[in-house]
Amino acid sequence: MVCKRKGLDICRPWIFAVTTLFNQSSSLMTNRRIYSVNNVLSAYNAYLMMEKGLSANTCEAYADDIGKLLKYLQAESKTLGSLDAATLDSFVADLYDLGISPATRSRIVSGIKSFCRFLRMEGYIDQDPAALLEKPKAGRHLPQVLSVEEIDSMIAGIDPASGRTVRDRAIIEMLYGCGLRVSELTTLGLSDLYMDERYVVVTGKGSKQRMVPMSGYTVEVLHEYIYGERSRLDIKPEAASIVFLNRRGRGMTRVRVFQIIKDLCAAAGINKPISPHTLRHSFATHLLEGGANLRAIQQMLGHDSISTTEIYLHMDTSRLREEILAHHPRNMRRR
Repeated sequence: MVCKRKGLDICRPWIFAVTTLFNQSSSLMTNRRIYSVNNVLSAYNAYLMMEKGLSANTCEAYADDIGKLLKYLQAESKTLGSLDAATLDSFVADLYDLGISPATRSRIVSGIKSFCRFLRMEGYIDQDPAALLEKPKAGRHLPQVLSVEEIDSMIAGIDPASGRTVRDRAIIEMLYGCGLRVSELTTLGLSDLYMDERYVVVTGKGSKQRMVPMSGYTVEVLHEYIYGERSRLDIKPEAASIVFLNRRGRGMTRVRVFQIIKDLCAAAGINKPISPHTLRHSFATHLLEGGANLRAIQQMLGHDSISTTEIYLHMDTSRLREEILAHHPRNMRRR
Protein backbone atom coordinates (compact mmCIF):
# COMPACT_ATOMS: atom_id res chain seq x y z
CA MET A 1 0.00 0.00 0.00
CA VAL A 2 2.92 2.37 0.65
CA CYS A 3 4.08 2.15 -2.97
CA LYS A 4 0.57 2.73 -4.23
CA ARG A 5 0.15 5.85 -2.10
CA LYS A 6 3.52 7.07 -3.32
CA GLY A 7 2.39 6.41 -6.87
CA LEU A 8 -0.68 8.60 -6.33
CA ASP A 9 1.56 11.42 -5.11
CA ILE A 10 3.71 11.07 -8.21
CA CYS A 11 0.71 11.50 -10.50
CA ARG A 12 -0.91 14.40 -8.58
CA PRO A 13 1.29 17.15 -10.10
CA TRP A 14 0.11 16.07 -13.55
CA ILE A 15 -3.55 16.16 -12.49
CA PHE A 16 -3.33 19.78 -11.39
CA ALA A 17 -1.27 20.76 -14.43
CA VAL A 18 -3.60 19.40 -17.10
CA THR A 19 -6.79 20.54 -15.38
CA THR A 20 -5.67 24.16 -15.03
CA LEU A 21 -6.84 24.67 -18.62
CA PHE A 22 -10.33 23.40 -17.79
CA ASN A 23 -10.78 24.93 -14.35
CA GLN A 24 -10.01 28.45 -15.59
CA SER A 25 -13.52 28.66 -16.99
CA SER A 26 -16.50 27.06 -15.28
CA SER A 27 -18.46 27.49 -18.50
CA LEU A 28 -16.57 24.56 -19.98
CA MET A 29 -18.16 22.19 -17.47
CA THR A 30 -21.70 21.93 -18.75
CA ASN A 31 -22.33 18.33 -17.73
CA ARG A 32 -24.16 18.34 -14.42
CA ARG A 33 -22.44 15.16 -13.32
CA ILE A 34 -18.94 16.53 -13.85
CA TYR A 35 -18.52 19.44 -11.46
CA SER A 36 -14.72 19.27 -11.45
CA VAL A 37 -12.39 17.66 -13.95
CA ASN A 38 -9.80 17.56 -11.18
CA ASN A 39 -12.03 15.34 -9.07
CA VAL A 40 -12.77 13.04 -12.00
CA LEU A 41 -9.08 12.60 -12.81
CA SER A 42 -8.20 12.02 -9.17
CA ALA A 43 -10.88 9.33 -8.96
CA TYR A 44 -9.65 7.73 -12.18
CA ASN A 45 -6.07 7.72 -10.95
CA ALA A 46 -7.15 6.07 -7.71
CA TYR A 47 -9.12 3.51 -9.73
CA LEU A 48 -6.04 2.63 -11.80
CA MET A 49 -3.80 2.33 -8.77
CA MET A 50 -6.11 0.66 -6.28
CA GLU A 51 -8.55 -1.41 -8.33
CA LYS A 52 -6.55 -2.16 -11.47
CA GLY A 53 -3.27 -2.49 -9.58
CA LEU A 54 -1.28 -0.52 -12.17
CA SER A 55 2.15 0.86 -11.37
CA ALA A 56 2.87 4.57 -10.93
CA ASN A 57 4.73 4.59 -14.25
CA THR A 58 1.74 3.12 -16.10
CA CYS A 59 -0.58 5.62 -14.43
CA GLU A 60 1.66 8.46 -15.59
CA ALA A 61 1.51 7.12 -19.16
CA TYR A 62 -2.31 6.98 -19.00
CA ALA A 63 -2.35 10.47 -17.49
CA ASP A 64 -0.25 11.85 -20.32
CA ASP A 65 -2.62 10.32 -22.89
CA ILE A 66 -5.67 11.84 -21.23
CA GLY A 67 -3.86 15.17 -21.06
CA LYS A 68 -3.60 15.15 -24.86
CA LEU A 69 -7.34 14.52 -25.13
CA LEU A 70 -8.17 17.31 -22.67
CA LYS A 71 -6.07 19.82 -24.59
CA TYR A 72 -7.77 18.76 -27.80
CA LEU A 73 -11.22 19.19 -26.24
CA GLN A 74 -10.36 22.67 -25.06
CA ALA A 75 -9.09 23.63 -28.51
CA GLU A 76 -12.39 22.40 -29.96
CA SER A 77 -14.45 24.12 -27.21
CA LYS A 78 -15.86 20.79 -26.09
CA THR A 79 -16.31 19.22 -22.66
CA LEU A 80 -15.93 15.76 -21.20
CA GLY A 81 -19.67 15.62 -20.74
CA SER A 82 -20.25 16.17 -24.45
CA LEU A 83 -17.59 13.68 -25.57
CA ASP A 84 -18.83 11.54 -28.46
CA ALA A 85 -17.50 9.03 -31.00
CA ALA A 86 -17.11 11.65 -33.74
CA THR A 87 -14.93 13.81 -31.49
CA LEU A 88 -12.74 10.86 -30.60
CA ASP A 89 -12.37 9.91 -34.26
CA SER A 90 -11.29 13.47 -35.01
CA PHE A 91 -8.84 13.36 -32.10
CA VAL A 92 -7.23 10.15 -33.40
CA ALA A 93 -7.08 11.64 -36.90
CA ASP A 94 -5.35 14.67 -35.44
CA LEU A 95 -2.72 12.41 -33.88
CA TYR A 96 -2.10 10.92 -37.33
CA ASP A 97 -1.74 14.40 -38.87
CA LEU A 98 0.85 15.27 -36.22
CA GLY A 99 2.99 12.38 -37.45
CA ILE A 100 2.68 10.31 -34.29
CA SER A 101 3.73 6.70 -34.91
CA PRO A 102 1.09 3.93 -35.13
CA ALA A 103 2.47 2.28 -31.98
CA THR A 104 2.14 5.50 -29.97
CA ARG A 105 -1.31 6.20 -31.38
CA SER A 106 -2.38 2.68 -30.45
CA ARG A 107 -1.18 3.23 -26.89
CA ILE A 108 -2.98 6.58 -26.63
CA VAL A 109 -6.23 5.05 -27.89
CA SER A 110 -5.91 2.28 -25.28
CA GLY A 111 -5.61 4.91 -22.57
CA ILE A 112 -8.60 6.85 -23.88
CA LYS A 113 -10.75 3.71 -24.10
CA SER A 114 -9.88 2.87 -20.50
CA PHE A 115 -10.77 6.40 -19.36
CA CYS A 116 -14.10 6.36 -21.20
CA ARG A 117 -15.00 2.98 -19.68
CA PHE A 118 -14.33 4.52 -16.27
CA LEU A 119 -16.51 7.56 -17.03
CA ARG A 120 -19.34 5.28 -18.11
CA MET A 121 -18.91 2.95 -15.14
CA GLU A 122 -19.03 5.87 -12.68
CA GLY A 123 -22.04 7.47 -14.35
CA TYR A 124 -20.26 10.58 -15.64
CA ILE A 125 -21.49 9.80 -19.15
CA ASP A 126 -24.50 7.85 -20.37
CA GLN A 127 -22.77 5.94 -23.16
CA ASP A 128 -19.18 4.92 -23.86
CA PRO A 129 -18.10 6.98 -26.92
CA ALA A 130 -14.92 4.91 -27.31
CA ALA A 131 -16.66 1.53 -27.43
CA LEU A 132 -16.21 1.24 -31.20
CA LEU A 133 -12.99 3.26 -31.43
CA GLU A 134 -10.39 1.17 -33.25
CA LYS A 135 -6.73 1.15 -32.36
CA PRO A 136 -4.32 1.78 -35.23
CA LYS A 137 -2.37 -1.30 -36.17
CA ALA A 138 1.04 -0.77 -34.69
CA GLY A 139 2.77 -3.30 -36.92
CA ARG A 140 5.47 -5.66 -35.72
CA HIS A 141 8.74 -3.95 -34.92
CA LEU A 142 11.64 -6.25 -34.21
CA PRO A 143 13.58 -4.87 -31.26
CA GLN A 144 17.33 -4.37 -31.23
CA VAL A 145 19.42 -7.05 -29.50
CA LEU A 146 23.04 -7.38 -28.48
CA SER A 147 25.32 -10.33 -29.04
CA VAL A 148 26.97 -12.12 -26.13
CA GLU A 149 30.30 -10.62 -27.25
CA GLU A 150 28.86 -7.10 -27.18
CA ILE A 151 27.48 -7.60 -23.68
CA ASP A 152 30.84 -8.94 -22.52
CA SER A 153 32.55 -5.90 -24.03
CA MET A 154 30.19 -3.62 -22.10
CA ILE A 155 31.17 -5.33 -18.86
CA ALA A 156 34.85 -5.14 -19.78
CA GLY A 157 34.46 -1.40 -20.38
CA ILE A 158 33.33 -0.62 -16.82
CA ASP A 159 35.82 1.85 -15.31
CA PRO A 160 37.50 0.29 -12.24
CA ALA A 161 38.28 3.79 -10.93
CA SER A 162 34.59 4.69 -10.69
CA GLY A 163 34.14 2.84 -7.40
CA ARG A 164 30.95 1.32 -8.75
CA THR A 165 32.42 -1.44 -10.88
CA VAL A 166 30.65 -4.32 -9.18
CA ARG A 167 27.32 -2.48 -8.97
CA ASP A 168 27.31 -1.80 -12.71
CA ARG A 169 28.24 -5.41 -13.43
CA ALA A 170 25.37 -6.53 -11.20
CA ILE A 171 22.98 -4.19 -13.03
CA ILE A 172 23.88 -5.74 -16.38
CA GLU A 173 23.55 -9.23 -14.93
CA MET A 174 20.04 -8.54 -13.64
CA LEU A 175 18.90 -6.88 -16.88
CA TYR A 176 20.48 -9.45 -19.19
CA GLY A 177 20.78 -12.51 -16.94
CA CYS A 178 17.24 -12.25 -15.52
CA GLY A 179 15.42 -10.13 -18.11
CA LEU A 180 14.25 -7.43 -15.69
CA ARG A 181 12.59 -4.22 -16.79
CA VAL A 182 14.43 -1.10 -15.62
CA SER A 183 11.52 -0.18 -13.30
CA GLU A 184 11.73 -3.67 -11.77
CA LEU A 185 15.47 -3.27 -11.29
CA THR A 186 15.25 0.08 -9.51
CA THR A 187 12.57 -1.16 -7.08
CA LEU A 188 14.18 -4.55 -6.41
CA GLY A 189 14.43 -5.24 -2.67
CA LEU A 190 16.96 -7.24 -0.71
CA SER A 191 14.14 -9.47 0.51
CA ASP A 192 13.36 -10.35 -3.12
CA LEU A 193 16.71 -12.10 -3.53
CA TYR A 194 16.97 -15.77 -2.67
CA MET A 195 20.61 -16.25 -3.43
CA ASP A 196 21.00 -19.65 -1.77
CA GLU A 197 18.14 -20.97 -3.89
CA ARG A 198 19.33 -18.92 -6.90
CA TYR A 199 16.13 -17.12 -7.83
CA VAL A 200 14.66 -13.64 -7.54
CA VAL A 201 11.04 -12.61 -6.95
CA VAL A 202 10.21 -9.80 -9.37
CA THR A 203 7.24 -7.47 -8.96
CA GLY A 204 6.21 -6.41 -12.45
CA LYS A 205 3.33 -4.60 -14.11
CA GLY A 206 0.08 -4.61 -12.21
CA SER A 207 2.00 -5.60 -9.05
CA LYS A 208 2.16 -9.16 -10.40
CA GLN A 209 5.00 -11.24 -9.05
CA ARG A 210 7.06 -13.86 -10.83
CA MET A 211 10.03 -16.03 -9.94
CA VAL A 212 13.10 -15.83 -12.18
CA PRO A 213 16.10 -18.12 -11.76
CA MET A 214 19.59 -16.62 -11.38
CA SER A 215 22.83 -18.11 -12.68
CA GLY A 216 25.67 -18.90 -10.32
CA TYR A 217 27.66 -16.01 -11.82
CA THR A 218 24.81 -13.55 -11.24
CA VAL A 219 24.59 -14.65 -7.60
CA GLU A 220 28.34 -14.20 -7.17
CA VAL A 221 28.27 -10.65 -8.58
CA LEU A 222 25.25 -9.71 -6.44
CA HIS A 223 26.91 -11.11 -3.34
CA GLU A 224 30.10 -9.17 -4.07
CA TYR A 225 28.14 -5.95 -4.58
CA ILE A 226 25.82 -6.24 -1.57
CA TYR A 227 28.53 -7.19 0.89
CA GLY A 228 31.19 -5.03 -0.74
CA GLU A 229 30.48 -1.73 -2.47
CA ARG A 230 26.95 -1.37 -1.15
CA SER A 231 27.92 -2.03 2.46
CA ARG A 232 30.40 0.86 2.37
CA LEU A 233 27.76 3.44 1.38
CA ASP A 234 26.08 5.88 3.75
CA ILE A 235 22.69 4.29 3.12
CA LYS A 236 19.69 6.51 3.78
CA PRO A 237 16.90 4.95 5.90
CA GLU A 238 14.33 5.07 3.10
CA ALA A 239 16.66 3.11 0.81
CA ALA A 240 17.83 0.50 3.31
CA SER A 241 15.85 -2.30 1.67
CA ILE A 242 16.65 -1.37 -1.95
CA VAL A 243 19.30 -3.41 -3.76
CA PHE A 244 20.74 -0.90 -6.20
CA LEU A 245 21.82 2.44 -4.77
CA ASN A 246 23.62 5.50 -6.06
CA ARG A 247 26.79 6.86 -4.47
CA ARG A 248 24.72 8.96 -2.05
CA GLY A 249 23.06 5.88 -0.62
CA ARG A 250 19.70 6.50 -2.24
CA GLY A 251 17.70 4.41 -4.67
CA MET A 252 18.69 4.69 -8.31
CA THR A 253 16.42 6.30 -10.88
CA ARG A 254 15.51 4.84 -14.25
CA VAL A 255 17.22 7.78 -15.93
CA ARG A 256 20.49 6.97 -14.17
CA VAL A 257 20.33 3.33 -15.27
CA PHE A 258 19.69 4.48 -18.85
CA GLN A 259 22.77 6.69 -18.67
CA ILE A 260 24.94 3.89 -17.30
CA ILE A 261 23.96 1.56 -20.16
CA LYS A 262 24.45 4.32 -22.72
CA ASP A 263 27.93 5.13 -21.38
CA LEU A 264 28.98 1.48 -21.33
CA CYS A 265 27.84 1.02 -24.92
CA ALA A 266 29.83 4.06 -25.99
CA ALA A 267 32.91 2.78 -24.17
CA ALA A 268 32.52 -0.60 -25.90
CA GLY A 269 32.17 1.05 -29.33
CA ILE A 270 28.63 -0.26 -29.85
CA ASN A 271 26.87 1.96 -32.37
CA LYS A 272 23.26 0.91 -31.87
CA PRO A 273 20.25 2.62 -30.28
CA ILE A 274 20.57 0.84 -26.93
CA SER A 275 18.54 1.09 -23.71
CA PRO A 276 18.21 -1.12 -20.61
CA HIS A 277 15.29 -2.81 -22.38
CA THR A 278 17.69 -3.95 -25.10
CA LEU A 279 19.33 -6.24 -22.54
CA ARG A 280 15.90 -7.69 -21.70
CA HIS A 281 15.30 -8.34 -25.41
CA SER A 282 18.73 -9.95 -25.64
CA PHE A 283 17.92 -12.16 -22.65
CA ALA A 284 14.78 -13.52 -24.36
CA THR A 285 16.37 -13.85 -27.79
CA HIS A 286 19.39 -15.77 -26.52
CA LEU A 287 17.16 -18.08 -24.48
CA LEU A 288 15.10 -18.88 -27.56
CA GLU A 289 18.20 -19.44 -29.67
CA GLY A 290 19.47 -21.80 -27.00
CA GLY A 291 16.32 -23.91 -27.23
CA ALA A 292 14.25 -22.55 -24.34
CA ASN A 293 10.48 -23.10 -24.39
CA LEU A 294 8.50 -20.03 -25.43
CA ARG A 295 6.05 -20.48 -22.55
CA ALA A 296 8.93 -20.51 -20.05
CA ILE A 297 10.31 -17.31 -21.60
CA GLN A 298 6.86 -15.73 -21.28
CA GLN A 299 6.74 -16.54 -17.58
CA MET A 300 10.25 -15.22 -16.94
CA LEU A 301 9.51 -11.97 -18.78
CA GLY A 302 6.17 -11.53 -17.02
CA HIS A 303 4.12 -11.21 -20.22
CA ASP A 304 0.37 -11.59 -19.74
CA SER A 305 -0.10 -12.86 -23.28
CA ILE A 306 2.00 -15.37 -25.19
CA SER A 307 1.45 -13.22 -28.30
CA THR A 308 3.72 -10.57 -26.78
CA THR A 309 6.49 -13.13 -26.38
CA GLU A 310 6.01 -14.48 -29.89
CA ILE A 311 7.87 -11.49 -31.32
CA TYR A 312 11.06 -13.32 -30.38
CA LEU A 313 10.04 -16.15 -32.69
CA HIS A 314 9.96 -13.64 -35.53
CA MET A 315 13.35 -12.33 -34.46
CA ASP A 316 14.79 -15.84 -34.41
CA THR A 317 13.39 -16.53 -37.89
CA SER A 318 14.75 -13.23 -39.19
CA ARG A 319 18.22 -13.96 -37.85
CA LEU A 320 18.08 -17.46 -39.31
CA ARG A 321 17.23 -16.01 -42.72
CA GLU A 322 20.22 -13.66 -42.50
CA GLU A 323 22.50 -16.59 -41.65
CA ILE A 324 21.19 -18.60 -44.61
CA LEU A 325 21.64 -15.69 -47.01
CA ALA A 326 25.14 -15.08 -45.71
CA HIS A 327 26.45 -18.65 -45.64
CA HIS A 328 24.44 -20.89 -47.99
CA PRO A 329 26.54 -21.99 -51.03
CA ARG A 330 23.85 -20.90 -53.48
CA ASN A 331 24.02 -17.34 -52.20
CA MET A 332 27.81 -17.31 -51.79
CA ARG A 333 28.25 -18.14 -55.50
CA ARG A 334 26.50 -14.91 -56.47
CA ARG A 335 28.94 -12.72 -54.58
